[in-house]
Amino acid sequence: MGRRLFKELERSYGFDEVAIVPGQVTINPELTSTKMTIGGLDFDIPILASAMDGAVSPRFATLMHEMGGLGVLNAEGLYTRYEDPYSTLEEIISMPKEEATRFLQKVYSQPIQDHLIGQRVEEIKSAGSICAVSFTPQNTKRMSPVAVEAGADIVVVQSTVTTARHMSTSYRGLIFSELIETLNVPVMVGNCVTYEVAQELMETGIDGILVGVGPGAACTTREVVGVGVPQVTATLECAAAREDYFRRTGRYVTVITDGGFRTGGDVCKAIVSGADAVMLGTPFAQAEEAPGRGFNWGMANAHPELPRGTRINVGTKGTLKQILYGPTTATDGTQNFVGALRVAMGMCGAYTIRDLHKARMVIAPSIKTEGKYFQMAQ
Repeated sequence: MGRRLFKELERSYGFDEVAIVPGQVTINPELTSTKMTIGGLDFDIPILASAMDGAVSPRFATLMHEMGGLGVLNAEGLYTRYEDPYSTLEEIISMPKEEATRFLQKVYSQPIQDHLIGQRVEEIKSAGSICAVSFTPQNTKRMSPVAVEAGADIVVVQSTVTTARHMSTSYRGLIFSELIETLNVPVMVGNCVTYEVAQELMETGIDGILVGVGPGAACTTREVVGVGVPQVTATLECAAAREDYFRRTGRYVTVITDGGFRTGGDVCKAIVSGADAVMLGTPFAQAEEAPGRGFNWGMANAHPELPRGTRINVGTKGTLKQILYGPTTATDGTQNFVGALRVAMGMCGAYTIRDLHKARMVIAPSIKTEGKYFQMAQ
């Protein structure tokens, strides 16, 4: 008998292994539109700030709104556990590296306070900003109505891996279709990386889907449990599910690639892969206005037995305005993400984000090093 493989492995791709092919027609970058929509709410730029305590505070969410994007507040983080979260932030920042994870576990063991959920939402809304809050599936049913009652515009249900058929010991788990009906605001769900799961989640009536398992700089899921799919392949899968679902139902679900971004080029590649928007954590933690002041840590840090986030020193790159719009002082693509996106759209002849979905991409594992000897040496 011939030998047979136990499993057939598929090749998958991350940002560093692909390149965007220029279009046959080019247009001026200023003619492009970077607008995107989530559940009927319009945004000038397709960029969200991740619900990480070191990146998004109520004030930072307001700044993101002023810049045309969306900041998502972690409604189970420090801001809803402590009346004064900023002194706790200072303690986290000043903690020696070897004690940081243990200390994070301690501070996140403080219970979430419902009145603080409402208070933080009101802080964001009082500035006239669109307010998005993130919950884990186990707390969504009980806590999200508190946020919506206080004025939250978008609810994000977020865990490392989300499916439409999560098996739980509770008699009746979280049912997205019922949640959507109860809340009556746009609901985004994440995170997933496959066509089948994305399709099932879309069938529940959600407005947006977050793509990505473990690619973030502060997340160690891939190292700790070995689970994840590189972001280009994951986005292609979920975008295919969106297209098929849209053709079948006429209902468009926003696909948001979440995590693993370092440069404007990565953002452009995610959108060519089919994303309608991107969610960034660490790049925003590098903003001068970020609450973590150059530090960032994963949302899964607080798990008492198996923490899958690590506090990282990401430094400070510039103001939020510089990171999004320039002017840039860096030559490595880590500032002016919107400018990079507009230039890429111009090179591909794409007037809109949907147009950029049609651009070609090639597998190019040497794209970052080809001809770059002196850059690499320096």
